[in-house]
Amino acid sequence: MTTATDMPGESIDAALARRRLRALVLFLLLAAGVVIVSILSIGTGALALAPSRVVDVLHAVLTGKVPDEMARDALVVVGIRLPRTLLGLLVGAALAVSGALMQGLFRNPLADPGLTGVSSGAALFAAGMIVFGERLAAGTGPLPFVTLPTAAFGGALLTTFTLYRISTRAGRTSVATLLLAGVALGAVAGAITGVLTFISDDRQLRDLTFWSLGSLGGATWAKTATVAPAILPVLVAVPFLARGLNALTLGEAEAFHLGIAVERLKRTAIFLVAVAVGASVAVSGIIGFVGIVVPHLLRLAVGPDHRVLLPASALLGGMLLVLSDMLARTLVQPAELPIGIVTAAIGAPFFLWLLLAGRRSLAS
Repeated sequence: MTTATDMPGESIDAALARRRLRALVLFLLLAAGVVIVSILSIGTGALALAPSRVVDVLHAVLTGKVPDEMARDALVVVGIRLPRTLLGLLVGAALAVSGALMQGLFRNPLADPGLTGVSSGAALFAAGMIVFGERLAAGTGPLPFVTLPTAAFGGALLTTFTLYRISTRAGRTSVATLLLAGVALGAVAGAITGVLTFISDDRQLRDLTFWSLGSLGGATWAKTATVAPAILPVLVAVPFLARGLNALTLGEAEAFHLGIAVERLKRTAIFLVAVAVGASVAVSGIIGFVGIVVPHLLRLAVGPDHRVLLPASALLGGMLLVLSDMLARTLVQPAELPIGIVTAAIGAPFFLWLLLAGRRSLAS
C-alpha cells in the first residue's frame, strides 16, 4: 500500500492542496449556511417576512434610512428577532466548540460538555436563584435580570474549580478522574436540583421546567451583550489549541515529546469549556446534544484535524441551534417548544446511530 511518505513530493503537495481546498469549500458552505439560516430565522414568526424583505430591512437599519412603511418590520427585526438569532449563533457555537474540545481532550468522539458536570452545576445555581431569589430580594426589591445568568455562570466556574482540584495531583490532571468526578458532581447537582424542584411553587416550577429544557425565548440585546464578552474570546482562543489537540490524539506521552505542554493544554481546555458552557447555560438553559452531534458530523466529513474542526464546529453549531430555534417557534404555533426538545429529537437518534455503528465496526 502506498502511503503519504512513499509518494513523491508533488503527490504530497497535491494531497495538501486538496485538503486545503476541501477545508475552504467547507468554510464557504458553512458561512453561506449561517447567513441563509439567520435570514430565514429573522423572517419567521407571527409577522412573516420574506428573505428579500429581511435583507431590505437590515440594509435600511444599517444605513439609518428606514422609510415609514418599513418602520413596523424594522421594529420587529431589530428589537426581537435579530438579538434572538445572534444569541442562538453565539450559544450554538459555544456548545459545539466545547464539544469538540472535550472530544479532543478525552480522545473520544462521544464526549460531551455535560460529562464534566459543568451544565449541571450551572443549572443548580440557576435553580437555587429561581427558588430562593425572591426571598433574598424581599427587602431590596426585584432582582436585576443579570442575577440569574450570573448565578448560573458562577455555578459553572465553581464546578470546574472543584473538578480541577479533585482530578489534579502533583501538578498533573488525570482525564479519567476528571470524567468520573464530573459524572459524580453532575449526579449530586441533579439530586439537589430535584429537591429544589420539589419545594418550588407552581410559578417557580414552570420556570425551572422551561430552564431545564432550554430556550432562546427571553433573548434581548442586553442578554446578548452580556454573554458575548464571555463566548467570543473563547471562540477566538480555541483555534490556538488545535496543534496541541492534534498531538494529543497520539497520546499524552507522545504529545509531550512533540513539545506540547500537556498539563497547560488540559487546564486551558477545561477553563474554556467552563466559560463557554457556563455562559450558554446562563442565558439559554440546558440545551443538549449540540456538543455531540456537530463535532462528530464534521469529523466524519473532514477528518479529525482540529485546525479545521474547531472553527467549523463554531459555524455549524450556530447554524444548527438557530435552525432548531426556528423549528421550536413554528412546529406548535402559536405556542413555542423549548429548544432542548428539538435538539434532543435531532441528536438522540444520531447518538444511537453512532453507538450502533461503533458496535458494528467492533464486531467486524
